[in-house]
Amino acid sequence: MSNYTDYRDHLGVHPERFHKAALFQTPRLLLGLNAFEPGQQQHVHSHENQDKFYVVVEGEGQFTVGDEQRICGPGSVILAPAGVPHGVVNTGHEHLVVLLGIA
Repeated sequence: MSNYTDYRDHLGVHPERFHKAALFQTPRLLLGLNAFEPGQQQHVHSHENQDKFYVVVEGEGQFTVGDEQRICGPGSVILAPAGVPHGVVNTGHEHLVVLLGIA
């Protein structure tokens, strides 16, 4: 496995639910990609023993972390500490592409 990739090589579209792809995975880290079409979402959930971060690379969406919600676009970085509920909704009119890490 190479230590280099381009996130665009992992993009996909699923009409029923958002697209997920793992870019890299080690015993300590998962680096993934989520791609949402307008209206698609990742329901609010939590990871009891894992921190998670999102980096928005394309599009715009509403991110929930705990009791806080924000509309975020390219360049935004969002942290969901272990045990804190979090989720994403593509509220825009274009593709929403998010890199994520779970440690």
